[in-house]
Amino acid sequence: MRFELFPAIDLKGGQVVRLRQGRMDEATVYDADPARAASRWAAAGARWIHVVDLDGAVQGRPRNGAAVRAIVEAARRAAGQQAADPAVPGVRVQLGGGLRSLEAVEAALALGIARAIIGTSALEGDLAARAVERFGPDRIAVAIDARNGLVATRGWVEVTQVRAVDLAARMRAAGVRTILYTDIATDGMLTGPNFAELEVMGRTGLAVIASGGVSSLDDIRRLMAIPGLVGAILGKALYTGAVDLQEALAACRQAAPEP
Repeated sequence: MRFELFPAIDLKGGQVVRLRQGRMDEATVYDADPARAASRWAAAGARWIHVVDLDGAVQGRPRNGAAVRAIVEAARRAAGQQAADPAVPGVRVQLGGGLRSLEAVEAALALGIARAIIGTSALEGDLAARAVERFGPDRIAVAIDARNGLVATRGWVEVTQVRAVDLAARMRAAGVRTILYTDIATDGMLTGPNFAELEVMGRTGLAVIASGGVSSLDDIRRLMAIPGLVGAILGKALYTGAVDLQEALAACRQAAPEP
């Protein structure tokens, strides 16, 4: 199976931003037009785009619907341009941030996203299990954000005493197949992922998408070698030019050529 790369579009006030260690007061604006950013990553060959509604994550309900819709439309246009080549799939969008009810998940999927990401509510209730039952495991993922191995919630503002690996086991029992694991200490720092924690998460039996700290092509190659990891989210490294998306995607194709 090919290791997927997910260029990230983090939304705050309708703009594309990047945070340092999840701090909303340390946001750098990289693009005022989210659709333009989506088009750029699609043109580079991305098969997925990862979107986070940061305002929604903090406020508990989606807040950047118009921007998400524009991103989905840009991805669809890119898919239409690629349609002449049957070997190139459409560009899919996954969305997280503020999806804390079944109604919010349903509304997000209605925008045209391929996968909804449940965060805080995965810890606090049975939303993940109900969402998987209703929409299927391919359309639902759970985000596990942690600091020092402990789960953080509500836009990374609150750190709990729940171990990330224990929450992963609960999600697997609930029927979840895919999780996103973010190490908050490395997010937006360009210091490299927390490989040790990712190796632990890779042994949970879930498909793990790594997030946080990717700073180079070497980091991506190391992630590809960890059993259980199926992808990585690229954020600040793309926006600063530390990683070239086309080059990184080519490395993934070489490691796992299309059948």
